[in-house]
Amino acid sequence: MLGIESTAHTFGVGIVSSKPFKILADTRKTYRPKEGGILPREVASFFSSIASDAIKEALQETGLKINEIDAFAVALGPGMGPALRIGATVARTLSIYYKKPLIPVNHAVAHIEIARTLTGLKDPLILYISGGNTTVTSFLEGRYRVFGETQDMALGNLLDTFAREAGIAPPYVINGNHAVDICAEEGGFLERTLPYTVKGQDVSFSGLLTAALRSLKKGHKLSDICFTLREIAFSAVVEVAERGLVHTEKRSITVAGGVAANDLLRKKMETMAGDHEIIYKPVPKRFAGDNGVMIALVGLMSLYKGISINIEKSFVRQRWRLDEVEIPWYPKTPQDL
Repeated sequence: MLGIESTAHTFGVGIVSSKPFKILADTRKTYRPKEGGILPREVASFFSSIASDAIKEALQETGLKINEIDAFAVALGPGMGPALRIGATVARTLSIYYKKPLIPVNHAVAHIEIARTLTGLKDPLILYISGGNTTVTSFLEGRYRVFGETQDMALGNLLDTFAREAGIAPPYVINGNHAVDICAEEGGFLERTLPYTVKGQDVSFSGLLTAALRSLKKGHKLSDICFTLREIAFSAVVEVAERGLVHTEKRSITVAGGVAANDLLRKKMETMAGDHEIIYKPVPKRFAGDNGVMIALVGLMSLYKGISINIEKSFVRQRWRLDEVEIPWYPKTPQDL
């Protein structure tokens, strides 16, 4: 199975096999703006220029020829429209030319399934946090159900936006740490300046961002703002994950998505899980961020269940929610196939 990821800033190509399950190739090409934020049209242009090379590199890593691939999986959403359309166009072309099935994959499901597969957790609660998503979810009656989520902006978007507005990014991630983390190293807690907003099992970050930027304009020390922003945001998502555990009575938990690579967040989650005496296994850092392997993995599980899509119906869905996707393979992972 060859999987293509193109929902945001990374064009990923992954190749996996089954019986036994094995990751054969993991190629990633990431768009990095010289300044400012990420413009979807620029990402799409970048993807168009490197897609062919990325696929060739992945195949060279495996030693396979493209006609030896059994099917092509592609992330059709959620994500940025122009970027998604490049990946979808490439996958459709390969499917048509080589007469192989096209497998539709939800990007959020892929993040969750690679975490579940690589940790070996069969029925965990999942804290899924990335640039575009902040969700507490677990499987129930055929789908991943949302037990809590952000009411406005995602945690990753909060960190990126503040870093950009504060002039400490891009680059947003340096040697595995976010620009806000690096800034926070010399900081301390600002009391009574930034809001902590948890509403039931949901979180809200727009007010936190506004207050942080206001504090910056008032002349507060930047490292103190970074430290406080990070502590409040991370504590909020850990709290809603904890509430999700109590609500669902799950005995294991994982954290998935790009922000799941953050060391401090992983430590906070470990502490919380220890307090409840449950199993905690985060997704391996290498597979926290966007990658083609996770798309190929879900494509593989989908193919075993007879899931494919006709080319004329393979529209991209920028707002394709996690809880709209049927999960017929649960609780099996590729090792069980």
